[in-house]
Amino acid sequence: MTVNTQPLTHQAGLLQRGLADLRAEDAELAGLLDAEVTRQHQTLSLAASSCAVKPHILAASASLLVNVTAEGALGWRHHAGCENADRVEALAIRRARELFDAHYAGVQSHSGSTANYQVLAALLEPGDTVLGMATDHGGHFSHGSPVAFTGAYYKALRYGTTSKGLIDYEQVRTLALAHRPRVIICGATAYSHVIDFERFRGIADEAGSILLADISSIAGLIATGRHPSPIDAAHVTTLCTHKQLGGPRGGLILSGRDAETKVPGLKTTFSRLLDQAVFPRMQGAPAFNMIAAKAAAFGYAMSADFDAWMARVRTTADELANAFQACDYEVVGGRSENHSVLIRLRGGITGSIAQAALEQCGIIVDKHRAPGETRPSFVAGGLCIGTGSLAQRHLDTHGCRQVVDLVCRILDAVTPLNEHKFTLDPNAQESLHLQAQTLCARYPLADYLHN
Repeated sequence: MTVNTQPLTHQAGLLQRGLADLRAEDAELAGLLDAEVTRQHQTLSLAASSCAVKPHILAASASLLVNVTAEGALGWRHHAGCENADRVEALAIRRARELFDAHYAGVQSHSGSTANYQVLAALLEPGDTVLGMATDHGGHFSHGSPVAFTGAYYKALRYGTTSKGLIDYEQVRTLALAHRPRVIICGATAYSHVIDFERFRGIADEAGSILLADISSIAGLIATGRHPSPIDAAHVTTLCTHKQLGGPRGGLILSGRDAETKVPGLKTTFSRLLDQAVFPRMQGAPAFNMIAAKAAAFGYAMSADFDAWMARVRTTADELANAFQACDYEVVGGRSENHSVLIRLRGGITGSIAQAALEQCGIIVDKHRAPGETRPSFVAGGLCIGTGSLAQRHLDTHGCRQVVDLVCRILDAVTPLNEHKFTLDPNAQESLHLQAQTLCARYPLADYLHN
């Protein structure tokens, strides 16, 4: 038997072989993956959590580091063969700290929600009080929803927004002083305005609470200085790396000036506690291929190309807000100050109907409750529009207006039957879908991916 000892060192060749083998050995799966590529290129994504991954980041996620198993922290592994994995993790940590001007960075978390749970499990005992933003007002389910880990194991209190769609800081302070929560969570998944992290820290200090900031939806804007940073305002900051950093599915835990201070009530520092929160408390071996992809994403986020993308994210949000208002839709809060626009629907059309009808016509959106409504979130009365993917398509002012005009014409063509069901003339649907595909061709996603 002859053994081929020549190493497969050429990553591109290995990936090409893998794709060829996939098509030959599993045509069914290969067809589904091809269909997803087509869908992403031929649909307009207005989802607030949507963006495309650059090819070099995609390649890093498919690297041979997927073969490495190594539980433990950097320099303290439970397995051998980790020399290169250690170097990759050290690179990711260094880049994350530089990108966000942080003193501590933990890159092993598998997702943003996982990072939140890891931090909270380390800081809280079952039954402790946590104060977070209500999902109905824009908060994330991991911030205290009764259907999530935080709502099931802790006493979760929730704050909301004012009638104008702005965080009700007075309510936050009132709840914090009345209940003295161990942790206050700030950050949102559907909120169109600037978050005052310093004000949150003042409330946390007054209440004797630890402040956790979740910046998953605005991480790119923060990294480029287009939104105030919470790194030194919050004791701990978490984020996912895919929503606005253009990275892989993964989580990141950061800490600023408090990294080497003692955790209130404990004998350890935040940095030490955060390392232990991931392993061994909540997670086993990290996915080193994803850590490599995170390192690539952090490097890209420090580039001029990324900065230009984030600039377009902001201007596109302004353009969309103005265009929706010109079409007589209410923009909650009157404007956008980040990457998203929250609009209130009209004419008996629910968020559930709007989301389904727009998808049938090649446009992806997220339904969301608008302030003051009582319908459940799976019905909702608004849409949360995001600009990450549109900004990657380099939409200009005319393109933004065309997108909004198409959305409005689709919604005008819908006849609601109840909260979820509707009718849309098949001929109208076909025509509107073709117009969406025409816009995709005019502003191709491939231009962003190939440059």
